[in-house]
Amino acid sequence: MTKAATLKKHLRRGKIYRRSDLEQWSKSVDREVAELVKEGVLQKVATGIYHYPKKNAFGKEPPQEDELIQKFLKSNKFLITSYNYFNGLGIGTTQLYNQKIVYNHARSGEYKLGTKRFIFKKKNTFPDKPTKEFIFVDLVNNINNLAEDQPKILENVYQQIQNLDSKSFKEVLQQYGTSKTRRLLAHAL
Repeated sequence: MTKAATLKKHLRRGKIYRRSDLEQWSKSVDREVAELVKEGVLQKVATGIYHYPKKNAFGKEPPQEDELIQKFLKSNKFLITSYNYFNGLGIGTTQLYNQKIVYNHARSGEYKLGTKRFIFKKKNTFPDKPTKEFIFVDLVNNINNLAEDQPKILENVYQQIQNLDSKSFKEVLQQYGTSKTRRLLAHAL
């Protein structure tokens, strides 16, 4: 049995591994991981991060986003969101975006993990889960990044936030809104 096969015995399908996770089972991790990648057992999703995919009727399953980002950041403190969430607010946004936004405490920048692109934004605070109030605040925070008619979107936001609980919206606005967002939305409340 080769050393790579010995390493493979310790791996579980569907799991994501950092190189450092594999060191406990091998003395020559890089060589054995390279061999497993060449054989198609492991897939390299980022520098030093590997996925042992599950198989289904359609082929190999991609890694779970949250587990992938958790391994990449070495932390479970992050929020995955998307500009596509704005389309569900009833304010007239219709553009589809194929990038996810990851708010976190560690990294900023655009990274490709596996086959997906993520925009990492380093923030001091963000909620555990995106609420409707947070999505409105996030929309105005990122309005310059949208491929939409911005004045029309803002006008629709002003109308829609009237339907929200004003106390909880003010709290979310103070906690997560930029100074520009607070200034833009202060008169609408």
